[in-house]
Amino acid sequence: MGAFHHSSGPVETSDLALLDALTGPIRPTAKSVLPRRDAALDPLLIAAAAASRSPQGAWDWTKWQGQDAANKSERKRLAYVSRQAPRRQRLAAESKENDIPRGTETPKTVGNLPPATPKKRRPSLVSTQQKAIPEPTIHASHTSQSDAISPSKVLTQTAPTVEVKCMARTRIPTPHGPAFLHLYHNNRDSKEHLAIVIDPAQFSEDPTPAPPIRSHSLDAVWNENETEMDRITRGAYVGRLSPTSQRASDPSTPPPSSYRLPKSAIPAPLIRIHSECFTGETVGSMRCDCGEQLDEAIRQISLPITVPSDHPTAKPTTIPGRGAVIYLRQEGRGIGLLSKIRAYNLQDLGHDTVTANLMLGHKADERGYEIAGAILRDLGLGSSEATSEGVRVLTNNPDKVEALENEGIRVTERVPMIPRSWQQRKQRTEAKKSEEDKEAITALQKEEKERISGATLIGGNAVHGEDLDKYLRTKVLRMGHMLPLWLEDTVSDTPIY
Repeated sequence: MGAFHHSSGPVETSDLALLDALTGPIRPTAKSVLPRRDAALDPLLIAAAAASRSPQGAWDWTKWQGQDAANKSERKRLAYVSRQAPRRQRLAAESKENDIPRGTETPKTVGNLPPATPKKRRPSLVSTQQKAIPEPTIHASHTSQSDAISPSKVLTQTAPTVEVKCMARTRIPTPHGPAFLHLYHNNRDSKEHLAIVIDPAQFSEDPTPAPPIRSHSLDAVWNENETEMDRITRGAYVGRLSPTSQRASDPSTPPPSSYRLPKSAIPAPLIRIHSECFTGETVGSMRCDCGEQLDEAIRQISLPITVPSDHPTAKPTTIPGRGAVIYLRQEGRGIGLLSKIRAYNLQDLGHDTVTANLMLGHKADERGYEIAGAILRDLGLGSSEATSEGVRVLTNNPDKVEALENEGIRVTERVPMIPRSWQQRKQRTEAKKSEEDKEAITALQKEEKERISGATLIGGNAVHGEDLDKYLRTKVLRMGHMLPLWLEDTVSDTPIY
């Protein structure tokens, strides 16, 4: 081997050792020591190492006999089999933003306040109720469209009766007068729904002119160890809370059986079931009239009530307005803020709100009113109990009235809610027909420009714009809302219902 020569010069002993290590049948170990070499690698050495791909050396091409073209096998074609379910089934199986359950555990009874426990890190993002109610597994090859079961349907079939518990109550001053904000927990979802109760008569510790609107779960004793200050802190107090007035409510004291006015003479409380709208209430979006509706509901409920006297010569009695706004965390008619923002983009492409929701795989309206019914019953409004009162519902949506009645709420009257912009349009039309049309129109224009205080970013002003008109027309023409549709492009001012 020492006499082997090539064009580059004699082969060094180190080259032979490296060649044997790379092409030999036994691979060197980590402890193997190769002779030191300082010269550049020989090209033939690199070629020999590259030709050797196994411990036994390079392939012996003398054994290759080729392939007969006549016996050439046809290439096997692989068929693509989708393992993904159809889009309709996938949309049915996916949980919506508003379908995240709080858990299977029901709220503790009012006589048993849960003790404080240290917070523990959750093992997963799947809640206990989702574990208790497993979602069906959908396979594209075995599941038909009719067999797909949505998680919301499974939840409806197995979920317990809705239970709510008022966790806190406090006084809030509004531009329309004082109100009491109630915060509720429930056993159906993880959201904190609210009730804005307008009942100023509760500030007086004397007998009220009508039954007070109070939460039964809040006024109840939660456990035997709670103090009077615990009850006052969560809002279970009577009268006006101040440094000199601190009296907790006493659930053991039965409510008065009679009030200053006969119950039959007092109109039923006015309520509004309102769904959360971040864009309309907080940002002031004019795509909808939700912010305007929330302020208008609080304003109308706060209006004083005139009760006629039984005696023809006696003056009528005026009492403070009373009622409640049940504020449900159901953004975008129940589809959630994310889908709602995407639906806005589809509306800019020319689709209305109903079609946009359907294109995203949602229903036109996915809201539910079980929690609203439970909150009303906790406030003593509309239930079948003898001490409960019927309610007047401030809405244009007949489906909402039907849903409340299905929850056992006694609805005595539906009170329409006309958009302020349409009210002003009607007033402007009537002003044109009167002799004082110029002064009336000028007053309306001044009112539209001035900032009027209210409960939302829109405040007491009206929402205007082409987007709003499209939104309201869709409500009337496609969702059956009982609202007079005033058309500016017609000669007649006759509304379309």
